[in-house]
Amino acid sequence: MMKVHLLLKKEDIDKQKMADNKIAVVFDVLLATSTIASALEFGAREVIPVLDGKEAEQEAEGKEKDSFVLVGEYQGTTIDGFLSPNPLELKEKIAGKSVILSTTNGTVALKNSAHAKAVYAASLLNCEAVAKHILKEYQGETIVVVCSGSSNEFNIEDFQGAGCFIDCLIKQFREEFFLTDSAYAAYSFYHGHNQNSVDILKASRVGRMLSKHGFEKEIEFVSQQNIFNKVPMLLDKNRIIAV
Repeated sequence: MMKVHLLLKKEDIDKQKMADNKIAVVFDVLLATSTIASALEFGAREVIPVLDGKEAEQEAEGKEKDSFVLVGEYQGTTIDGFLSPNPLELKEKIAGKSVILSTTNGTVALKNSAHAKAVYAASLLNCEAVAKHILKEYQGETIVVVCSGSSNEFNIEDFQGAGCFIDCLIKQFREEFFLTDSAYAAYSFYHGHNQNSVDILKASRVGRMLSKHGFEKEIEFVSQQNIFNKVPMLLDKNRIIAV
C-alpha cells in the first residue's frame, strides 16, 4: 500500500528520513514551483535551484553569457540584477536556456529534500502530470508532500496545491492509499475548495503581498489546475529537467 505524508513547512524536512527511500513532491505555489513548471513548459532547458543570490552567481560562473538567466527574489523583492520569478514575465526570455533560480522558500525546500530517492516540483499547474508519473514509476514507496511555507510558517496556497495533488493520486490509483492525518487534511480541504483556488491564493498572506505589488494576473495564472504536462524532476541534486 502506498503511503502519503505531508509536511506543512520546509523547516519540518528531516534529511535522514528523506534518505530512507522517500519520494518528495515539493509545493511552493506562490511562486517557485509554479515558476519551475512554467519555465520548463515555456522551453527552458533546465532549472537550477539555489539557496540564495550568491550561490546563483557562483553557479553562473563559467557558463556562456547567453546560455542562462538569473532569476530570483528574497523575501518577495527581486534580487538586484536578476529577473523576477514571475512565470508570465519569463515566458519570452528563457527558451533554450538554463534558469538559475533563487527564492526564499521553494528552492530551499527542493535543495533540502535532495536526499530523497526522487524529488519533484509540483504546482496547481501540473500536479496531475506529476501524480501520473509517480504512479507509473514507483510502487510501495512513501510519498512525502512538502509544503514550502515561508519564514517557518504554514502557507495555505501550498496546502491547496498539495490537496489537489493527493486528489489526483487517489483518482488515478486503483488500490487503497494510506494517508496520514496531515495528508488527509489537505485532501479534505481541497475537496471543500476545489473551485476556489484563485480566491484562496488571493486571500493568502503571500497572495495579498503579491496583489499589493500588482501581480494579480500572475496569481490568476498559477491558480489554474492541470494545464501543463511537464514533470519537473531534480537530477543529481542540482538541476531540474522535464521527464
